[in-house]
Amino acid sequence: MNLDGVIIILPAFVAGLLIIATHVPLGLEVLKRGIIFIDLAVAQVAGLGVIVAGLYFHSEEYPIVTQIMAFIFAISAAYGFKLCEKHMPKLQEAIIGSAYVFASSLALLLMANHPHGAEEVENLLSGQLLWASWSQIVLTAIIYALLWIVIFNKDLLHKYFYFIFAIAITMSVQLAGVYLVFASLILPAIGAVIYEKGNKIMFGYVVSTVSLIVGLVVSLLSDLPTGPALVCVLFLTFPIILTIKAARRS
Repeated sequence: MNLDGVIIILPAFVAGLLIIATHVPLGLEVLKRGIIFIDLAVAQVAGLGVIVAGLYFHSEEYPIVTQIMAFIFAISAAYGFKLCEKHMPKLQEAIIGSAYVFASSLALLLMANHPHGAEEVENLLSGQLLWASWSQIVLTAIIYALLWIVIFNKDLLHKYFYFIFAIAITMSVQLAGVYLVFASLILPAIGAVIYEKGNKIMFGYVVSTVSLIVGLVVSLLSDLPTGPALVCVLFLTFPIILTIKAARRS
């Protein structure tokens, strides 16, 4: 890869590292709580907020409107899921899955007659990580730095998990898309649990960072969408982890 290629993927690499910094510990917390699809649902609802902002509030002229709308939608969904955890814990996962389907369907309906509807929905799902701007990255870095401090305080994380989660998803879904948000939260966490050795958070960071580098290079060289490429690379780490674990046992 030449210097021009490095310059192209550098903002995406930095944005990816920021997402990894918060998603790995949050993903482990999601697995611990057993609410696997909350990230997919909250990401989709936040994306729905982005669509509403674009359709009805002309957010292309005022980007802050997109952030606010995405956060309002995400925090509303997160608060609803928190109430489910408190009052209907046995139904929480079913309600989370239903909310994801509802938000996805509503997004499709809202964009059905939009001249660029199919493209907008694809961007929402796949993300635009390769085209992340430095202004987006700086804003995300500031917010994630504050979140990162709270995430590693177990008491605060337990008390404010849904609020923290909603903020993290609001920022990352606009950079990475719904699919990569889910993958970057869950797949490294599952890999860390499977490996069952050492510091799970550090293992998740290593797996995520290597996958980020490989996925970005594959995307750039093959001219394939970055988000789906990264999701596939993250998923394909499982055979490698299982092979290493089997070799360690034998």
